[in-house]
Amino acid sequence: MPANSYRLQISRDFTLDDAVAAVPYLRRLGVDWLYLSPLLEAASGSSHGYDVVDHGRVDASRGGAEGLARLAETTHAAGMGLLVDIVPNHMGVADARANAWWWDVLARGRDSAFAGFFDIDWAAGHGRVILPVLGDGADELDRLRLDGDELAYYDHRFPVAEGTGGGTPAEVHDRQHYRLVSFREADRLLNYRRFFAVNDLAALRVEDPRVFDATHREIARWFEAGLVDGIRVDHPDGLRDPGGYLERLRRAIGDAPIWVEKILEGEEELPPQWPVEGTTGYDALRLVDRVFVDPRAEGELTRLAESVAGRSLDWGALAAQQKREVARTILHPDVARVARELGAAPGDGMEEELVEIAAALPVYRSYLPFGREHLERAAAEASAPRTLELLLDVANPGAARFQQTSGMIMAKGVEDSAFYRYPRLTSLNEVGGDPSWFALDAEGFHAWQRRRLERLPRSITTLTTHDTKRSEDTRARIAVLAEIPGEWGRALGELRRLAPLGDGPLEELVWQAVVGAWPASSDRLVAYALKAAREEGDVTTWTDPDADFEARLTALARAAEDDERVHELVTGLSDRITPAGWSNGLGMKLLQLMAPGMPDVYQGTERWDRSLVDPDNRRPVDYAASAALLERVDAGWLPPVDESGAAKVLLVSRALRLRRDRPELLRGYDPVRAQGPRAGHLIGFDRGGAVALATRLPLGLAAAGGWGADTVVELDGRDELTGREFAGRVPVAEVFARYPVALVVTA
Repeated sequence: MPANSYRLQISRDFTLDDAVAAVPYLRRLGVDWLYLSPLLEAASGSSHGYDVVDHGRVDASRGGAEGLARLAETTHAAGMGLLVDIVPNHMGVADARANAWWWDVLARGRDSAFAGFFDIDWAAGHGRVILPVLGDGADELDRLRLDGDELAYYDHRFPVAEGTGGGTPAEVHDRQHYRLVSFREADRLLNYRRFFAVNDLAALRVEDPRVFDATHREIARWFEAGLVDGIRVDHPDGLRDPGGYLERLRRAIGDAPIWVEKILEGEEELPPQWPVEGTTGYDALRLVDRVFVDPRAEGELTRLAESVAGRSLDWGALAAQQKREVARTILHPDVARVARELGAAPGDGMEEELVEIAAALPVYRSYLPFGREHLERAAAEASAPRTLELLLDVANPGAARFQQTSGMIMAKGVEDSAFYRYPRLTSLNEVGGDPSWFALDAEGFHAWQRRRLERLPRSITTLTTHDTKRSEDTRARIAVLAEIPGEWGRALGELRRLAPLGDGPLEELVWQAVVGAWPASSDRLVAYALKAAREEGDVTTWTDPDADFEARLTALARAAEDDERVHELVTGLSDRITPAGWSNGLGMKLLQLMAPGMPDVYQGTERWDRSLVDPDNRRPVDYAASAALLERVDAGWLPPVDESGAAKVLLVSRALRLRRDRPELLRGYDPVRAQGPRAGHLIGFDRGGAVALATRLPLGLAAAGGWGADTVVELDGRDELTGREFAGRVPVAEVFARYPVALVVTA
């Protein structure tokens, strides 16, 4: 079992051989296992690997089977392990020719040997696969052309079934096993399940043993050959039977550890029968974030956000509203299919009842019989007893399909919509989080950690992933705004006056991103702002971009660099929060690395990483610079807390090494409390010989005159960061004389 992991995004720009080259540095850093993004062959040029097109081989552009073998040999020789991300729910179909299974289905229809591999509702498409790829024009089919035995539409290629040629391209099209329609018809006509609402990712029926075997043969080979040591399962909520899938996976890979990308809401727990170590860590992230937020700012920041919006902001109502919206629009085909499979009659209102149940469901999905209470509560709120009876009938195919569908509605309605409409404190708008839960005190944090140690002791803990909306250090800076709500409100008002947009919530959200990521290039900020606006979907969308609005939004984002007055204001605010952001960043990292669970470090976050949403968080990492800092630190340098991030390298390396080399120090959990007038500014715990101590609310502490001499903590041991020894009642000011954190070994 790994002591810790380090996530690497493997792509054609950072291949498996680049990972081999990074192993010596990562080993020195203290990394135990490497944690790799998907490796199977993906769509050409894919930067993430989640659009697999061939499950039979490692992607050649990422290094191929030979690269994986070299990396496995290198990591294992270094005493390290390999954890690999896999994607069982869907395949990439953007380029039909690249996916042999999809191409065969389009060529042969229901007679294809692979027709049952994909989750296609043939009846709804009248025996054809509906492909929403055409443009808006009424004569788009006239743009088709025949190219040998293929139909071509711009860069798209589709097979012509044997014996169906002859005539015009449009006539040939009418004889195929697929039907090309406008992209705008996807919400109405689409008849294959996707990953959320991404038309280019077609869902697989991995519950079919044939499909499981075909998609996992290469993965099983990795374990048989001793190449890979553990698995991370992407999006298990999309599977028809996640528990059954995980049992099959367990049989395929033996006793290797498995983690699942499962979002837990509130006090939700994993189904206890799943053969997994735990989740990928969003449930840990939300706890660490909130313990660094000043609860006293909740009212003032709420009033500011409502003033900017010109209306009251009720998170629960907003989330439900956006879930209804996506269920009635981009995910309507999925809801309609659930209703059909449940046996609904046309016009009987069941679709709307399903929408209301999904809107009220407090979790991503149930796993009947596990999670039944969530369905019952949602159906009661929706006043839909007859639909509930059908959804609880596990023999009804529509019941399982609803479980697959509710998670998509939650993700698209909340993560990809409501999060962008609720700007009160955007560091809280993170995957698996509830933005209405504003802050967490030290005692609440300790209670949650005891629970994690008892129930999820091997679950991953994380602060940044390839899917986080903002990286850890960006959130650490944004959290500081809760310590200066009045200053933030005045600055926001001036920024809105200097660079007006006319969409108050979006303006506040974007300016928080700017301040959190500053300094950042205009290109990065523009890309973020446009994505945020299109996800918000209030004025402009991905399918219907509003050119005038987006031009104003682009000007707003560029003003941070281009407008002298805006630049001065942003820089001044950034300077105000940066030292406190560094303090928060170090504190958050220490708690994440030392708390119960298996900590993961996302690539590059051993230094400051002020990234925004993908693809910004997948930018190249300068490992040479990080290695140079680590070399100096290991030579005895105690770096200042400054923009270089060297202090974070010091912290991460000492914490990772301690977890890897001294596991006996991390077997329990006891809170460590200070005594004295500033005691509330310390958060700490003892894991059984390793004590983690961090500073909370640093601006408030400074305003109160600092730690003083009369706030003390009981310590007996050596600080791994500074080498200082402590014994007895020690002033906290002395413990934090150099850094706002300490990692004290007492045994």
